[in-house]
Parts: sequence; structure tokens; C-alpha cells
Amino acid sequence: MKPVVLLLLVAAFTFVAAGITDVAYAQEEAAASGMSDGSKLIGAGIAFGVAAGGAGVGLGQVGAAGLAVISENPALQSKVFIFVGMVESIAIYGIVMMFIILGQ
Repeated sequence: MKPVVLLLLVAAFTFVAAGITDVAYAQEEAAASGMSDGSKLIGAGIAFGVAAGGAGVGLGQVGAAGLAVISENPALQSKVFIFVGMVESIAIYGIVMMFIILGQ
């Protein structure tokens, strides 16, 4: 395994472990929220990260196919832009879900 990939896996595991554990304070909790702040941040990060990664992969595929179509028939440029916009909307949905998770 490449050292960079191994380093990223260790860093990701460390951040997940740090987000799951809570810090112990010498006072009572003001309100029982049900979820710790760390878990909310991890969930929001995963929601946005997976959505952005999926949109990036999809945009690569659609963009490559779109450039091939435009090079053969420039009249289809507007349809290609519609498909690119549909793929970009996945990342926007990820941002919306991130704000919903953080707002709870």
C-alpha cells in the first residue's frame, strides 16, 4: 500500500475515533441532545464528502462524454450542459443534508 494512502487511512480513523468519544466535564449536561457534537460533525462531513466525491466521479464521466458529443455535433451543447447541471445538483443536495444534520 502506498504510504500516502496509509497515512490518510490512519488520519481518517483518528478523526472518527475522536468524534465518537466525548469529553468528560465536571458538570451536568444542560440538555440531553441525544447526539454529541462530534457525531454531528462526522455525519455532516461524511454526507458532504460522499456527495461531493460521487458528483466528482459523475462529472468526470459526463464531462468526457459531453466533450465527445460536442466535438461531433456542436448543436447538442445545450443538452450536455443540462446533464452536467444534473450531476452538479448531487453535490448541492449533499450540502443541504450537511446543513440539516448540523441544524438538529
